Amino acid sequence: MFEYAKGVWGARYFWVHLTMSDLRARWRRSFFGILWSMLQPLGLTILISIVFSRIFKSSFTEYAPYILSGVIIWEYIVFNVAGGALAFVQADAYIKQTRHPLAIYTLRNVLSGLVILSLAGISLIGWTLAVMPQNLGWSWVAIPTIFPLLAFIIWPWATIMAYFSVRFRDLPHALGLLLQAIWFVSPVYFEPSVFRNGNLHALLDFNPIFHLLQIVRAPLLHGEWPTLANYCWCIGSALSLSAIAVFVGRRAEKRVIFYL
Repeated sequence: MFEYAKGVWGARYFWVHLTMSDLRARWRRSFFGILWSMLQPLGLTILISIVFSRIFKSSFTEYAPYILSGVIIWEYIVFNVAGGALAFVQADAYIKQTRHPLAIYTLRNVLSGLVILSLAGISLIGWTLAVMPQNLGWSWVAIPTIFPLLAFIIWPWATIMAYFSVRFRDLPHALGLLLQAIWFVSPVYFEPSVFRNGNLHALLDFNPIFHLLQIVRAPLLHGEWPTLANYCWCIGSALSLSAIAVFVGRRAEKRVIFYL
């Protein structure tokens, strides 16, 4: 494992180049460029908030940051898990010509996604400061911890999917259905009270997505520190997925080339 990690670090110039290349390609010849990383989630948030704020009889200005936080984090998860499933297939030319650790090809997506997430987060913080300035406090120090937590959860998850997708090419299509199901049972757009009132406490208390979202939502929307349980669930999910990724990688790393 340590040798593998050493190999990933040794190839750092290569995967940094891949990450920067992905970002340049994303905004190439675009008039607004990186502003789209803020405009897209903002536009979606406004549309959803107009409808949901009336359904749940909430204030639009206060409900919108809740939706926006869910939109940007959920889009990051979907982008990396669904995109990561095809990471080895799309990087087949590199894999056939070099002997770098395969996990760097999912790492490139994780890192480029973090850049986009941080840009989208600017709009979230700006909106929250405008409508809920009273929440600004020391608890906001906890907000940046979402970046390493997300990275260490999503990187092994995407890598696991990439290993299996090389062998089973239908998996990326099935992932769309799986992620939609996870979205439906997670408080991405729906408030926790909807689940609590329906006696669906387990969908919150034992749902890592809920605890991830709370790392951002607790400080921004309530001016509170995330709980120890939030961090324990996030760290536990990262360790569990990493262990699975190591186990699968040891068995499948050398076989990937035969399925490309």
